[in-house]
Amino acid sequence: MIEDVVKELGHLSLGTRLRRIGETLQAQTQAVLAAHGFEQPVAYFPLLAALDRLGPLSVGDLSQAVGVSQPVVTRSLRGMEDDGLVQSHTSEADRRVRRVGLSRQGRGLVQRAQRRAWPAIEAAVAQACARLKGDLLGQLAALEDALADRPLLQRVPEA
Repeated sequence: MIEDVVKELGHLSLGTRLRRIGETLQAQTQAVLAAHGFEQPVAYFPLLAALDRLGPLSVGDLSQAVGVSQPVVTRSLRGMEDDGLVQSHTSEADRRVRRVGLSRQGRGLVQRAQRRAWPAIEAAVAQACARLKGDLLGQLAALEDALADRPLLQRVPEA
């Protein structure tokens, strides 16, 4: 078997490794969703959850709520709008701002996902993480905070 270079490089390739883990989780989550009768792309669900939890949001606020770039959110919203899951309208206060909210169909989808698929996904991921030492979610939050407070470039010793 060929050596897993990314794994062997340790901290040097942590970003690549986290992306790889994320892609694996996304693909496996898509399979669980499909097994529970949901054919929507897995990328829709964080956006749907944010809109369910926070109500109608501007594209910028939705982007911030899920931590994904505005172009990625805009692309997903186009598909979600085509599927009838969200509705958008321009803000009365500022015509330049488009606010997006769940449609009736989108609210129904979220309710079904909350009952059927999300608990299964949550339990499966928790089970996969169970043998890890320490609080993984806390550690990831601390890493995100550390990188936001002081980017890598500021941490690199000057040559």
